[in-house]
Amino acid sequence: MKNLLKIMFASALILSVSSCSDSLLDNSGVSGKSQPTQFITSDQLSEASNTNLGIPAAFVGGIYAQMIQFGSGGTTGHDDFGHKGYDIFGDMLSGDMALSVSTYGWYRADITEFQAPLDFTRGRNRMPWRFYYRIVRSSNTVIQNLGGNDAVPEVDANKYAMGQAKTMRAWAYFYLTQYFQKEYNASEAILPLYMEPISTNVPKSTAAEVYDLMESDLTDAISLLDGFSRSAKNEINQDIAKGMLAYVLGAKGGRDADVASLTQDVINSGNYTMLSSSEVTNCFCDVNDPSWMWGIDIVENNGLGLVSWWGQVDSYSYSYAWAGDYKAIDASLYASIPATDARKAQFYGVSTSGRYLQPLFKFYASGQIGGTSTTVTADYVYMRVEEMYLLNAEANARAGNEPAARTSLKALLANRVPDNSYVDLLSGAALQNEIYLQTRIELWGEGKSFLAMKRNKATTVRGSNHLSFVGEPIPYNDERMQFEIPQDEIQNNPFISDQNN
Repeated sequence: MKNLLKIMFASALILSVSSCSDSLLDNSGVSGKSQPTQFITSDQLSEASNTNLGIPAAFVGGIYAQMIQFGSGGTTGHDDFGHKGYDIFGDMLSGDMALSVSTYGWYRADITEFQAPLDFTRGRNRMPWRFYYRIVRSSNTVIQNLGGNDAVPEVDANKYAMGQAKTMRAWAYFYLTQYFQKEYNASEAILPLYMEPISTNVPKSTAAEVYDLMESDLTDAISLLDGFSRSAKNEINQDIAKGMLAYVLGAKGGRDADVASLTQDVINSGNYTMLSSSEVTNCFCDVNDPSWMWGIDIVENNGLGLVSWWGQVDSYSYSYAWAGDYKAIDASLYASIPATDARKAQFYGVSTSGRYLQPLFKFYASGQIGGTSTTVTADYVYMRVEEMYLLNAEANARAGNEPAARTSLKALLANRVPDNSYVDLLSGAALQNEIYLQTRIELWGEGKSFLAMKRNKATTVRGSNHLSFVGEPIPYNDERMQFEIPQDEIQNNPFISDQNN
C-alpha cells in the first residue's frame, strides 16, 4: 500500500510554528512586486527547530511539494505541473520525443516549433524561469533559517534539512543553466544569483559564479547528508547529491575524473539495482522499484489528474496521449534499437496504427488505454541508478579510461541485449557515440535527453514521425535550444534590462 507523503502537509506545520502566512513556500517569482513579504524569522525557526525536530523536515517537504504543483510556472495551462513538465520540454526540444499527432495543440507551437525559445514574450519562457526560481527562493528560506549559507547545524535533523535544501538550490540552478544558456561559457552573464530569500533584484552573474555555487552547495550537501537515512524516496540523500554534482560537473566539462568518481561511489553503494531485461516494460510507475534513486510516491491526496506528466504522455491514463496528442519515440532513434534489445518492446511498433511508436509498454498507469480513472496515482521518477552507469561510462570515455567506460556500459547492456561483446571493439569517438546513443534509448521520456544532448555537444535530426522540421540538423547550441529570459523579468529587474541593452 502506498504511504501517504507528508510533503503536502508542510504548510500546516509551518503555520503551527508562527502566525506568518503560508506564502513562505508559495512564492511567485524572483523579481518585481510579486515577492512574498512575510517570513518566519531565522531566530524563530532556529529556536523552534531545536525543540521540534520535524520542523526543518516539513520546510524541506514543502519544497518537494512544489515539484508537482499545478500552476507553479505561473499559468493555468495543462503543461504547467512542475518539474516533470519541463522534462517534456527538454525531451521534445532535443527531438527524441516526437509529437506525432496533435489534436489539442499542447507543446506544438511553442516547443516543437520553437516559438518560445525564439520569442522572449512567450509564456513558456516564463514557466521554467518562474518554477525553478521558486525552488531557489524556498531553498534559500530554509538555508537562511537554519543559520545561513556557511552554517553547519549542530542537530542532525537540521543538518540533513540543510543538505537537502542546498541540493535543491543547486538542482534548480542546474536546470536554469541548461535551459537558459546554450553551453557553458565561464565569462557569460547568464542568471541572477540569489543566495538569500531577498525581495530586491540583482544583476546576472556569470556562468562561472553560478556553477561555483552549485558545486559548493552539492559538496556541502554530500557532507551534511552523511548518515542520513531517509523515510521515503522523495527525500534527497547523499547519493542524490553525488548524482547531481556529477550532472553539474558533466555539464561544465573538464571534470571527467570527478564525474566518474562520484558516479562510481553511487554504483558501489549497493543501494540500487538496475532493471533486468524483463523489467524494462514494467510501467516505470512505482517509486519502490529498486533502480529508482529519487522519485515521488503519488497518491490521491496529491490531486493529480489530466494536468500531470502522466496526463500528457501516458496513453493508459485519461490523457491527452490517449485522446489525440500522441507522444512517441523519434522514429530514427527507434530504428537504432536492435530487435534483440529488450527496450525495443517498450514502444508500439505497428506502423499502420495511429499509436505508432507510443511508449505503450514503457509507461502505463492502468491496464486499459484511456483508463477511466481521472486520478493519477502512478509515481514520478527523477533519477535512476542506470543514469549513474551511463554518466560513469561517458566520463571515463572522455577521460581516456576506456576500459572503465566499457565496463560500465557493458554492465547496463548485460540487462538489455543478449550479447554485449561488441562494446569491447569500440574506442574513441565510436565508444563515446555508443554511450550517448544508449543514454538516449535507456532514458527515453525521463527528461534526460536534453541534458545528454548538451553534454555531448550533439546535433539532432528529427525523424519522420515529427510534425515539423523533419530531417533538419539542429545543433545543441542553436538559438532554438535555449529559452530567453522572459519579458516580465526584464521589465521588473532593471539590472537585467540594463545588461540586455
